[in-house]
Amino acid sequence: MKLSDFDYHLPDELIAQYPPEHRAGGRLLDVSALGAAAGSGTGHLATEHSVADRLLTDLPSLLAPGSLVVFNDTKVIHARLFGHKESGGRIEVMVERIDGEFEVLAMVRASHPPKEGSRLYFGDAGAGSGSGSGSGSGSRAGSGASSHGDGPPASHAAATATVVSAREPGSMLLRLRFDAPAAEVLERLGELPLPPYIQHTPDGADESRYQTVFAREPGAVAAPTAGLHFDEALLAALRARGVEMTHLTLHVGAGTFLPVRTEDLSQHQMHAERYAISPETAQAIARAKAGGRPVVAIGTTAMRALEASSGQAGVGETNLFITPGYRFRVVDRLFTNFHLPKSTLLILVSAFAGRETIRRAYAHAIAQRYRFFSYGDAMLLDRDDHAT
Repeated sequence: MKLSDFDYHLPDELIAQYPPEHRAGGRLLDVSALGAAAGSGTGHLATEHSVADRLLTDLPSLLAPGSLVVFNDTKVIHARLFGHKESGGRIEVMVERIDGEFEVLAMVRASHPPKEGSRLYFGDAGAGSGSGSGSGSGSRAGSGASSHGDGPPASHAAATATVVSAREPGSMLLRLRFDAPAAEVLERLGELPLPPYIQHTPDGADESRYQTVFAREPGAVAAPTAGLHFDEALLAALRARGVEMTHLTLHVGAGTFLPVRTEDLSQHQMHAERYAISPETAQAIARAKAGGRPVVAIGTTAMRALEASSGQAGVGETNLFITPGYRFRVVDRLFTNFHLPKSTLLILVSAFAGRETIRRAYAHAIAQRYRFFSYGDAMLLDRDDHAT
């Protein structure tokens, strides 16, 4: 299977740069399977789909009473840091995960990679601090530059990190050890890691709107964006509809921003992400499956955790790469945003609903001027067990 099979042209003006005024104020493309199986938990064998333009507030009416909706409750951390090396050269650090109290695994952008044992400096102790202020030396515009002497003197740095290893085994990540608890350093000096296609520096609105209202487990470096659409009113409407809701945690990693670099998809190595499913959530899934009630994943992150775990309780990591031909074991319906061309997420939704269905749905969304990507609109998909 080829990467180029999952390409499409998207006009730049359809990339949402800001969230809608209200969380549930966007549009919903309803891509429903035709036939009696659609919307049930008894199997989705239809190979034709209808497409309807709806509003996000219509979602409760599109879900059968008794459906089990599964949210991802991960919380985005201030994972992007700007600083400088001992030489003065600027660096940008994207933390992949906090590993212990003081250490992190991170991607580092610099004109020359920092060496093992060297020190990195962040922030200016004389500049004050503030949660997520991004007050470290350097800036979004200047990240990765090779200029020297732009940062404050090392003695004035608000935080210091030592490069413990220049590359972790089997990855491109560096291990850094801070001189203070890593979570505290990130909260004080870090910046919200907006996706690269969002062209503004994070502001106060992003601090709120790039988190879900149910975020509670810090650890993600990107939001589970399908969950951004839900406000308390929409959640209340789901409850009134008789929809059951539960949560799991999958910490979205920095690898979600990385492009697929091989045309042959069988050669792609998927990044690993950590997940946790509670016994209560696993029991809810088991009851839904036993009762023939559909399991609805809110976003591809919830989907990956459910499929990787088979809906069983536990904590683990997954590098599951879902491609056409994959047989889904847990998820019956998927609520998701629109995804980038040639991305693993576009490949995943194509595996779930069928390549031709997704091709037609995306063509319709572009023609109807839907908003795309993290701050954009959403779609509701049914599983197609005949998808190729």
